[in-house]
Amino acid sequence: MVIKRVKLANFRSHEWFVLDCEPQTTKIIGENGCGKTSILEAIYEALQGKSFRAVDREIVRRGASFYRVELDYDDGRKMVVVYDGTKKEFQVEDKKARRLPKKNKYPIVLFEPDDLNLVGASPTSRRNYFDRMLGQLSEKYGEALNRYNKALKQRNELLKNEHIGKADLFSWNLLLTRYGVALMKQRRFGIERINREVTETYRSIAENEDEIELEYVTEVRGEDEFLRVLEENFERDRLLGYTNYGVHRDNYEFSFNGAKADGSASRGEVRSLVIALKFIEAGMVAEKLGKQPVVLLDDVFSELDETRQKCLVRNFRNSQMIITSVGSVEDLGGCVVLEK
Repeated sequence: MVIKRVKLANFRSHEWFVLDCEPQTTKIIGENGCGKTSILEAIYEALQGKSFRAVDREIVRRGASFYRVELDYDDGRKMVVVYDGTKKEFQVEDKKARRLPKKNKYPIVLFEPDDLNLVGASPTSRRNYFDRMLGQLSEKYGEALNRYNKALKQRNELLKNEHIGKADLFSWNLLLTRYGVALMKQRRFGIERINREVTETYRSIAENEDEIELEYVTEVRGEDEFLRVLEENFERDRLLGYTNYGVHRDNYEFSFNGAKADGSASRGEVRSLVIALKFIEAGMVAEKLGKQPVVLLDDVFSELDETRQKCLVRNFRNSQMIITSVGSVEDLGGCVVLEK
């Protein structure tokens, strides 16, 4: 058990809410729109330092001026997150900070309904999915991604200025090159790590002999080429008004038995693949960070058949799970029913 209790104040639709968590599995059941996902969002923020779906001002309950999340760990520690309408503050062990310190973060495996559409989703959605996974495993990855995105935003702003010259972009080109190549290397390493297990893990779920492969697709090869292409593309980028080359255009592709999954895989095969990715992610977290992650399952049971539901529960049995559902699920422990 990791989380003992969560208290919310003015968090989305919840004026005040308290969740007492079970040692292994807690179920939150209610109709759509009653605030189930908001509870998972609050837990995610307290453990990871940010929401997985919104900025702070969008989280504050309508008509309120602040929100507060208080999370009690099973070992007696407490984490408090307060947003006053202007700034957010974390209170940890009687110390206050504007950002959640790395040592106070706790790993999470989050499973959302949209994840089940990962194979056919846009490249942006797939990048975001793997960025969240890899960012949790490596602080350096998260830092490189943040700095790359800031440099990209600044470069794109400058490109909208009709009087901009190539020399004005040189420093931003250098930053994009440095952090872009760092991201490229870590993304490639991450996919290689996943590929070592994905076929075997998938087969244990789907019970067939399919061969699965993930491919990381990037146009970036190295620092020298990255910098050269940015400079050569200056005129085109200026006309377009944005940067048309870099790791922000990367993609991830899935193959079943050598054929692209987006055109050949069935609905069931895709679901088995995504579940396999979640199991591998949990294993990578335990291996890299030395902790069993808290598993947040947001209304995914209704999208899975009974066999895959049982597979989820069996493979996450060593982690604390918090599950939301619109209806009853397998008898897994404590149950909280929400009403609109």
